[in-house]
Amino acid sequence: MTFNPLEQRGIPLDRQLRTWRELDVEPIDPDHCDPYTRCRIITMNGIETEAVMFSHQFARHCPDPEVKRQLAQVRYIEQQQQKAVNWLLPGLASVLETTIAYEQVAVDLTAWIARSEPDPYLKQAYEFGVLEDFDHLYRYANLYEMIEHRKADTIVEGLTEVMPGRPTKFHHRHPEDNVRDPYDRAAASPLSKLHALTVMSAEQQTMNFYMNVGPQYMEPIARQLYQEIALVEEEHVTHYESLVDPGETWWEQLVNHEYNECYLYHSFMEQEPDPRVKAIWELHLNMELEHLRIACELMRRHDGREPQEILAPELPPVLTFEPNHGVIRDLLDTQIDLTTLGAGYVRDAHERFQRLQEQIHGGEEPPSERVMAQHREQFGGEYRWQPSGEHPDAASRERKE
Repeated sequence: MTFNPLEQRGIPLDRQLRTWRELDVEPIDPDHCDPYTRCRIITMNGIETEAVMFSHQFARHCPDPEVKRQLAQVRYIEQQQQKAVNWLLPGLASVLETTIAYEQVAVDLTAWIARSEPDPYLKQAYEFGVLEDFDHLYRYANLYEMIEHRKADTIVEGLTEVMPGRPTKFHHRHPEDNVRDPYDRAAASPLSKLHALTVMSAEQQTMNFYMNVGPQYMEPIARQLYQEIALVEEEHVTHYESLVDPGETWWEQLVNHEYNECYLYHSFMEQEPDPRVKAIWELHLNMELEHLRIACELMRRHDGREPQEILAPELPPVLTFEPNHGVIRDLLDTQIDLTTLGAGYVRDAHERFQRLQEQIHGGEEPPSERVMAQHREQFGGEYRWQPSGEHPDAASRERKE
C-alpha cells in the first residue's frame, strides 16, 4: 500500500508535548530482544539527534524571529522524541555492547542502502564505507572478548558476520581525500537524498558516541581503540555529508529532514516485532507528519516553491534491516584494496595516502592492530563469527605498494 506523507494529517503540534511519565519508556531486554530492534533504536536516535542539531544550526543562521520560534517549538518535541527513543536502550548494557550494536547498524544499514541506491557514484560511496564499518565491528568484537569475556555473536546473533574487513589501519587518509562530489539537487532521485541524509546522520551519531564514551574505559587498549576509530568516524561523516548538494536551501533541507523522519518511522513501524516499540514508532510517525506539514508551509512562504518539486510523490519501499552476508563478501572480494584519491577511488597507495599513514602511525602499529595482537596472546587466536565455511582473511591482504 502506498503512503504519501504529504496527504496525511498528523497530531497537532500543541498536543504533542509529553509528560515525564509518558517519556519514561521501559527499555528493551538486551538478552531477549530482536537485535534489529536495537538497530532501529540506534538509527532513530541518530536521525532525531541530527534533526535537533540541524534545527539549531538553522536557527543560528535565521534572522526571522517568527521562524526561530517555530523551529524552537518543533525542536522541543524532537528533543522529547530523541529521549524516548534513546532511553529504550537498557542501562545494564555495557558501552562495548552498545558499541557493537552501533557497528551492526553501520554495516547492515549502509549495505541495504548501497543495494538500493540508484546513483552509481553514491552507491560506490556506501560500498566503500561499509567495508570499514565491517572491520570496526571485528576489532570491537575482539576487544569485547578480551575485556568482558563474552562473544559479540550474543549481540548480533548471527545476523551480521564478525570477521575482518578493510583493515582499520588503512582507513586513515588525507582529509582532502575524504571529500566526495555532491549529488545534483535538481537531478538526483528523492530516494538518493534520503539515503545520504540517513547514512550521514547515523555515522554522525556514531562519531559523537565514540568521542564521548572512549575515555570512560580504564584499559589502555580500549581507550586507544576508541580514539582511533573515532577519528575514522570523522572521516566517514566528511565522506557522507559531502554527498549532499550544498546548494539546497535551508527550507529545502528542513523539508528533506522531516520527510526522511516520516520515511524511517514508517519503515520501522512496518517491520517492528516488539509491539511496545512499534507503538512508539507509530506515535512518532504521527508527530512527524505534522512537523513535515509545518516545514512545507515554511518552504512555500519563504522559498516560494512547492515541496512536491523536491519530494517523491509517495514513500519509497520500506528501509529494511536484514542480513547482508553475501553483499559484504562480494565487496570483500572486489573492493578490499580500495582507497580514495580526490573525489574518486584507486587501488594503489598514492603518495598523499602513504605520507598520512607514516605521519599518523609514526612507525608503530596502531591500536586496531595491537588489540588483535593482545587477543591472540590472550586466547591463542582471533575472535570471529561466520555461519559456515571459511573465507579468506581480509586482514592478511596488504595494500599494493
